[in-house]
Amino acid sequence: MIYNIFFIILLGIAAWCAWRISVADWRRRIIPDVYLFPLLLIGLIIINFFPWPVSMGDAVLAATFGYALALIIGIIFDKVHSTHTPDAIPIGMGDIKLLATGGIWLGSSGLAMALAIACIAGILWGKINHQKYIPLAPFFICGGFLAFIINSFLI
Repeated sequence: MIYNIFFIILLGIAAWCAWRISVADWRRRIIPDVYLFPLLLIGLIIINFFPWPVSMGDAVLAATFGYALALIIGIIFDKVHSTHTPDAIPIGMGDIKLLATGGIWLGSSGLAMALAIACIAGILWGKINHQKYIPLAPFFICGGFLAFIINSFLI
């Protein structure tokens, strides 16, 4: 009984942290570590101690891959993009840490699916609203929820 209550409390805190990350990135284009690190730690606790569709090995591998992939993409875009507009930052360290956190929660297949959903939704949003800067976190978190539902219940 207390086991289930603790699980629900952890999921509630994780959902609140994800919401705050989305709002902060949408409004200020920054992902605060004060919400990101608890989300990462809660993901590790849930994967270790509760039934979760992602194994610990897959979660750590996906987190490492997500961090490395985002870092490489950020460095490449920074080198290419800085020659054209020096004031623009295409991807920040918060986005990189968010992808690592998504890897912990979703595993490798869920991370790939969430990233694809986030990129497609972000591009469509930017094209429809003619926005120059598109925050990654709200689209990635929505894509993560969709990827989790698809991986857990439909596959």
